Amino acid sequence: MNLKNFIKSIKESFKLKKLGTFGGVFTPDVLTILGVIMYLRLGWVVGNAGLMGAIIIIVLAKTITIATGLSMSSITTNIKIGAGGAYSIISKSLGLEAGGSVGIPLYVSQTLSAALYIIGFSEGWVRIFPHHPIIIVSLVAWCVLLLISYVSTVFAIRIQYIILAIITFSLISFLLSPNDPQKSITLFGSFKDADFWTVFAVFFPAVTGIMAGANLSGDLKDPRKSIPLGTLSAIGVTFVIYIGLAYASALFISPHDLRTDEMAMVDNALVGWLVLAGILAATFSSALGSMVGAPRILQALAYHRTIPFHKFFEAKTKDNEPRNATIFTGAIIVVSLIFGSLNALATLITMFFLITYGMLNLVVFIQQSMKIISFRPTFKIPRIVPFIGGVGSFGVMFLIDPIFSIVSIISVIGIYIWLTQKGLSAEWSDLRGGIFLTLAEQASRIAAKFPRNNIAWKPDLLIPIENPKDWGGSLLFIRDISYPAGSIYAFTIKTNEVAKTKKELNSLIQPLKDEKLLVNGTVIEDNDFLHGAKLVIQTLQGNIFHPNSLFLTLSDNPEKDFVIQELVNQARRYNLGVLILKHHPRVAFGIQKDINLWLRDKSPNWHLAVLITLQLHLNWVGKINLVTVAENHQSKKHMYNFLYHLSEQTRLPSLTDFNVLVGNFKDVLAEAPRADINIFGLGDTIQFEFIRESTELTKSSCLFVRDSGLESALV
Repeated sequence: MNLKNFIKSIKESFKLKKLGTFGGVFTPDVLTILGVIMYLRLGWVVGNAGLMGAIIIIVLAKTITIATGLSMSSITTNIKIGAGGAYSIISKSLGLEAGGSVGIPLYVSQTLSAALYIIGFSEGWVRIFPHHPIIIVSLVAWCVLLLISYVSTVFAIRIQYIILAIITFSLISFLLSPNDPQKSITLFGSFKDADFWTVFAVFFPAVTGIMAGANLSGDLKDPRKSIPLGTLSAIGVTFVIYIGLAYASALFISPHDLRTDEMAMVDNALVGWLVLAGILAATFSSALGSMVGAPRILQALAYHRTIPFHKFFEAKTKDNEPRNATIFTGAIIVVSLIFGSLNALATLITMFFLITYGMLNLVVFIQQSMKIISFRPTFKIPRIVPFIGGVGSFGVMFLIDPIFSIVSIISVIGIYIWLTQKGLSAEWSDLRGGIFLTLAEQASRIAAKFPRNNIAWKPDLLIPIENPKDWGGSLLFIRDISYPAGSIYAFTIKTNEVAKTKKELNSLIQPLKDEKLLVNGTVIEDNDFLHGAKLVIQTLQGNIFHPNSLFLTLSDNPEKDFVIQELVNQARRYNLGVLILKHHPRVAFGIQKDINLWLRDKSPNWHLAVLITLQLHLNWVGKINLVTVAENHQSKKHMYNFLYHLSEQTRLPSLTDFNVLVGNFKDVLAEAPRADINIFGLGDTIQFEFIRESTELTKSSCLFVRDSGLESALV
């Protein structure tokens, strides 16, 4: 049997057998956690921090991973995670953009972890063969790992029990050290080589690797049972081991030797070569696991187009191996081996893992807080657990290195913003819409406790549309009196062809949605347009977020005036402002710059007109002309003062012009300054004939406005 067929038979035999808790979760997690840091840096941690200081570091690190392990165990019993582990969990919860912004640092940390383990393997090898150059050993180990990485999952499963046995015997050999106990154990060290948080950062990679088993969820017999039990068991067992090793190190080895001798565990073990064998086995296995995991994260990122050159990196062989991603990952590892040191790599890996763990805890905390029925994991945890995990992860980041933490978070945000521009799409739905809806619902509950006041007024328009095809000309104007903070609720009444009408309505309002306006549209099934429109007005007034102004257009058909009058009366009953637009058939809205606002002295009906004028001015960036009519020349000065004081009170732009026309109101309309829109007040009785004449008299479209009584242009 040739090598290719042998490898194929191994894969096929592996696929036929599903993994249990011990082989599929517990053992991979333990092998990843008990690695290079345990053998080569735990003694250094104890030497610098002392026994109690080391225990504090271990407990603090384990607290974060315990919380993260609990969170991960909970969410993996609620969803089926895919390739990429934490990347998959975050993507399926917060979208591909959030998953990618965390998945890229996760990929980097996994890749650097492989370099870290290879360095640890090389240091153990050089201890056996001191004449071998360490860089050559590292490169040879890298080559071997790269060659077998495409079958490493099968390889790891086959040999993991042997490696676990070797590690177990190596730990027993150290715990049975023949050294005499120290006369006094140093409880708190002086941190001669580094401060507390630097020592913590070097140690933290020792407690990572808790997702090794979760990544095999598709190969588990019962993932909902195996992942929580196997992950938490691995965390608990390794916690006891680390505490025991810290105690044995402080008991049998002097602080000076712990700080200066990387091979202190080898030199002080009952059988030193067993510890060396443990170092080589653990580091080789961990490096292999990372070289398998990192390319798969990269391939998952490429599959969803979240990285450049995604077509290259998403390619797989017939055996489902991400060959291109593996080669690229291998190249990064080589650079890290040449230029990196174990301590520096450990610190960098710590920061990236903390970001990933923090986001994973945040995902679980958000879903618990939303109280949605779709989040019903079979493994439930208190909400305080992911909160501690998330706060602990991000808090420790800043304690280790505030500047690097800020740079890391800015980088994640930058990646997120970049990914939002790519228009990514996934085959699943995520929580983002639900999160904002939950926040809006909570905000509405709070808002309901306070009266709606006019200081926070913005145009929230209710627009009855009889025929969507006839509204194209008014669309831009509606946008200009709503943008940027307003909202629009458009509806039409139909008894047949509802689907077609809905499509036409959506097509009409889509340009407004493209402007990032809050726009909703619906089709109401009713036999009578007026009856349906009245019901909509009544129903919406019971909502927290309800319209404050009714927007209507006046047609040239007087037979429909009755409908307009009834809707205006309904708006008055429900405290809605009214805007009636008469569109000029030829001029439309001109060049959309200048506005004539017609005002009448002592009229109470001008607040909404001023607010709408200001909205238009905000978007048209033209000039406002305040216009009024004086009965005679004697009252002209008084009317100028009226316009001036009103302009001061309402804080109109400084370039606002004041225009007082003398004579009969209807006769002087043609004397007003040229404008692209003329805005008039709307009396209690609607003068339909004058509204229709106004467009020709002013040579522009005209808007007639009536207050609801709830607006104020003075605040």
